Amino acid sequence: MTETTANLLKRRTGLLGPNVSTFYDDPVHLVRGEGVWVWDAQGKKYLDCYNNVPHVGHCHPRVVDAICRQASILNTHTRYLHEGILNYVERLTATFSDPLNTAIMTCTGSEANDIALRMGEAVTGKRGVIATDHTYHGNTTVVAQLSQTNSPATGDNNHVRYVPAPDSYRPLGGEAGEAHGRAFAAKVAEAIDDLERTGFGFSAIILCPAFLNEGFPDLEPGWLDPTMDVVRKAGGLFIADEVQPGFGRNGYRFWGHQRIGVQPDIVTMGKPMGNGHPVAGVVTSAEIMAEFRHSFRYFNTFGGNPVSCAAALAVLDVLEDENLQENARLVGAHAKAGLRELAKKHHSIGDVRGCGLFFGAEMVTDRATKAPASEYVVRVVNEMRARGVLMNKLGIHYNTLKLRPPMPFSIDNSEQMLETLDHVLSDLGPADE
Repeated sequence: MTETTANLLKRRTGLLGPNVSTFYDDPVHLVRGEGVWVWDAQGKKYLDCYNNVPHVGHCHPRVVDAICRQASILNTHTRYLHEGILNYVERLTATFSDPLNTAIMTCTGSEANDIALRMGEAVTGKRGVIATDHTYHGNTTVVAQLSQTNSPATGDNNHVRYVPAPDSYRPLGGEAGEAHGRAFAAKVAEAIDDLERTGFGFSAIILCPAFLNEGFPDLEPGWLDPTMDVVRKAGGLFIADEVQPGFGRNGYRFWGHQRIGVQPDIVTMGKPMGNGHPVAGVVTSAEIMAEFRHSFRYFNTFGGNPVSCAAALAVLDVLEDENLQENARLVGAHAKAGLRELAKKHHSIGDVRGCGLFFGAEMVTDRATKAPASEYVVRVVNEMRARGVLMNKLGIHYNTLKLRPPMPFSIDNSEQMLETLDHVLSDLGPADE
């Protein structure tokens, strides 16, 4: 007999501790997944418009087969020689521009970002880091200090400076486009000056090149150029956190930094890399890698193990063979166009934006004032869940619908999502009610 939701929640609290978050007012008890679909314990089918971890689709048979085959042969760590990690790193680094041609394999994006920060310290001899004031880069003690939205109770973040998250809907300085980019760069320059003045020095700036946790603002290629000029002049490094925009999700280029037109010194990646298998990594130049290896003793028992590398290699194969980057471009453009059509009917939609298969709509109570409809978005998300479509929210004001489906998401899938959203917004009425 299937356990009730109430009993599962009670067991979770007893076994996992209090305050372990779940999605939705009525949490979903999932038991199976396939492609862009998941099923709950009662057999209800949901369209998954949210989960980027199963990057090439839930339980993709080629990834499952690769994991099973390698697990049946050998799984060990990298202190023994094995060609699997070398074959994967060759394939992975081939997607980058020189000099990004070496890698460290880890298990999580948090570990990857932790290493990236240490690389910055090794190269510059300084510790100060800059991040936006509405981002998330992981949950190790060091990396957690980068987040103001999930501030930890322990650790010292005196070496971190936060700059205003980019917002194309309400741009810093009041003017969008290049002026917005220059205003952001000015804030970065102020943060660098403060780090140098207070003795920490400027080591690195870490950014998601698509600013996805910040609400995926519309930023054209070249927008980050003024910031990169400031960073380079100060002798700092740029760490690109590609956990969310990477592996073809933006539809136009394989990596988010390539789409916006900047060259990072270090790139980190995680969740989608193994389609759910815990594998992540750091890519950088040979010079930076050598500085890190000489400055820090680092070993990760599970990072780069043969099974993880087999899963990650299968993901690259599927992305290429099924042309999923182009699918992301086409389907994402179709979905955004559909959201813009809905905005003509539903005035609660204040702004539509995104790139490839990361898109959404910012909800407002009044288009003239752009007042965030944060509570309204929660109602929308829960009602969509009730009608079999999974999505969520994020953004500076937590009022932006967040759609980030697996890469095989199709035009038909987007039409189902749009039709359901249209019905939900019609039934809920204006956001100011």
